[in-house]
Amino acid sequence: MTIIRSAIFLLWFALVSVLFNVGFLWALALPRKVTVFASRGWSRCTLWGLKAIAGLDYEVRGKKPPGAALIAAKHMSMWDTIALYLILYDPAVIIKHELLNIPFYGWYARKARMIAIDRDAGARALRKMAEAAREVIREGRSVVIFPEGTRKKPGAPPDYKPGVAGLYGRLDVPCVPVALNSGLFWTGPGGFLKKRGRIVVEFLSPIAPGLKRAEFMNVLQERIEKATDKLLAEGRALLTSEGIAGG
Repeated sequence: MTIIRSAIFLLWFALVSVLFNVGFLWALALPRKVTVFASRGWSRCTLWGLKAIAGLDYEVRGKKPPGAALIAAKHMSMWDTIALYLILYDPAVIIKHELLNIPFYGWYARKARMIAIDRDAGARALRKMAEAAREVIREGRSVVIFPEGTRKKPGAPPDYKPGVAGLYGRLDVPCVPVALNSGLFWTGPGGFLKKRGRIVVEFLSPIAPGLKRAEFMNVLQERIEKATDKLLAEGRALLTSEGIAGG
């Protein structure tokens, strides 16, 4: 049944994506907030379909930042970017520069003013990312970064990159760590399988600005990994009670 529900959800996801991508092309010629409205609508419809079709809901724990902040989140699946864009109003997500070349997605990402980074550009890329992030913070928006730079399987050894410390040192705003367990439920080859259950995303205690780089990285990794381990244990217990392999 998991495979059947996953296949039906994939059809729903494709339908919603086509309707929003094509139906809101006109929004690209209007103020940015119209594109934000459309993007949040796509996220909302996607998550609704995930719950109604695949039986996969989500829960938000902890306190979201009341103002602009640097959000450093664990990254396990595509769900993370979809959900965080909806949970946080109008954040700027740091994405790979090559994603801007994808038709439709890249167009909307540019209009919504996501922050694209060219990983091959070294220190220059960090400077450009920091400049763009400072502008976002001045607008009162939050910046979302996945500090490991890519998706990690549940339980994989952490691999935190220095880019998050570079932003933390330049933005002078709190950094809010985020733990989650989406990789247990949005899984399989290409993320095809969607298992019944409840994804938990947890906003942890913010890290005030001013720490030294090494201390900040240690605190960030410890908080995220410790909380993530607890959420993974909780998620595996839920999957076991549902009679679904944790994977």
